[in-house]
Amino acid sequence: MTDTGFGARLASAIAGRGPLCLGIDPHPELLTAWDLPVSADGLARFCEICVQAYRGFAVVKPQVAFFETYGSAGFAVLERTMAALREAGVLVLADAKRGDIGSTMAAYAQAWAGSGPLAADAVTASPYLGFGSLQPLLDLAAANGRGVFVLAATSNPEGASVQRATAGQRTVAQSIVDDAAAVNRAGRPRPGSVGVVVGATLDVVPDLSALGGPVLVPGVGAQGGRPEALGGLGGALPGQLLPAVSREILRAGPEVAAIRAAGEKMRDEVAYLA
Repeated sequence: MTDTGFGARLASAIAGRGPLCLGIDPHPELLTAWDLPVSADGLARFCEICVQAYRGFAVVKPQVAFFETYGSAGFAVLERTMAALREAGVLVLADAKRGDIGSTMAAYAQAWAGSGPLAADAVTASPYLGFGSLQPLLDLAAANGRGVFVLAATSNPEGASVQRATAGQRTVAQSIVDDAAAVNRAGRPRPGSVGVVVGATLDVVPDLSALGGPVLVPGVGAQGGRPEALGGLGGALPGQLLPAVSREILRAGPEVAAIRAAGEKMRDEVAYLA
């Protein structure tokens, strides 16, 4: 039987199209640089250009915050953009970083991992109300063949005081990786559909060797992460790392061909990870 779980679909996409996650981050500064209005109309045109440029890549990650800022009009653009990416055969990772407890977490799960218009192939989530608080999202994502990327070790300096704190014999970040690994071990089939987020610019990285799922690695390019430094990050295996690049590529716009060429160049630089 063919595995339709996110982990297997992601592995297939990476094997065929390379280990790169391209971002749709419509910063107001980028809209202006592309000579677009800082409005929902400008947002829509920005996303149309991105969808055209990103056809044929493995994964695209819309940054939800930059859509939320335009209210309902922004969410309408996000829905259309995600649908267009799926029609183009691209996996969609919604960078929503949701995290809450109980019925509220269950509602977030329905929004991003259910069957509604915002449901993506995978979504990012914050475990800092306790990893167990994510259970409604993890359960619904598994039931619907979707993935979850849990924040573990982020690059922002403020994160270190929490993520590098010790919990018993482990750092908090390591405990999150280990909890994600336990979910992947308990589930079937392989590879696992629960990943973690680990920043590309960190000097201290959790042990990822037993995760059994993907690792989203933001911060490559404009934020200082170097593609050649990613190999074996945290003991990760070939095919496990998914570098995420946004501004480094989008600054080549607004011409579709220029964005695509920048994306292909970066894909070639990280191809050895597959």
